[in-house]
Amino acid sequence: MNRLQRLFEEKIPTGEKLLSCFLTAGYPQLESTKELVLAVEKAGADFIELGMPFSDPVADGAIIQISSQQAIKNGMTMQKLISQVKEIREESEIPIVLMGYFNPFLRYDVEKLVPDAEAVGVDGFIIPDLLPDDYHRFSGAFKKQNIGLNYLVSPNTTAERIKEVGQLTHDFLYCVSVTGVTGARSGLQKKTVGFLETLRELVSRPYFVGFGIATPADAAQAASYSNGVIVGSAFIKLLEQDKPYSEKVSDVAVLVSHLKSALNKTGRKKW
Repeated sequence: MNRLQRLFEEKIPTGEKLLSCFLTAGYPQLESTKELVLAVEKAGADFIELGMPFSDPVADGAIIQISSQQAIKNGMTMQKLISQVKEIREESEIPIVLMGYFNPFLRYDVEKLVPDAEAVGVDGFIIPDLLPDDYHRFSGAFKKQNIGLNYLVSPNTTAERIKEVGQLTHDFLYCVSVTGVTGARSGLQKKTVGFLETLRELVSRPYFVGFGIATPADAAQAASYSNGVIVGSAFIKLLEQDKPYSEKVSDVAVLVSHLKSALNKTGRKKW
């Protein structure tokens, strides 16, 4: 089993709600990645999504777009990200998923990237613009390894499509809470709640709610209908503050701690 699978096997049967933290690799500084991963892990994060910056992040809101642009200016590349994961593994075994748009993955060469990533300790991928319909073109690279693609579904995804994607996704489903881009919002829409309430009838994989989760209250609400939440823009926003870097890292860690605490105060319903 990879680290994600071990995490899910250990914690999900107990009903514990999990917290995934998205961080833009190479932001706010090129070498920030390892420090931030270790900080959020210590604060209570269960697994990490490291965002590979891209010049045209169409699914991301302004906050993550700005962080991607800065990371690119800082010199972040796929090769550098692979190297940073290797450095993280010197001190941590927290599950790590690489998230990003397909262009950088393709440029690196998917057939080379998958084994290279697994060799340094990556546990999976999320590639929002690689549709399940195109998976067969690259499935050979993943079938040779114990890591794979984890797909997104949204309130607009049909039941038939959710079942199809639920079978194809490797370890979990990323449930987009809204029709739109990433960024903080207030509460779950009624349509989203209905979508999440019926999702467990359609898939057997763990699923996590992302897009718009920014506060402990948001996290608690979303986790009551899922296995946990994915938070990103709220952390990036803290890292944009005009204050010393060490204080920004501390603020991120505090928010992680509050989010994780809120997730499991509402009861451990076993989804």
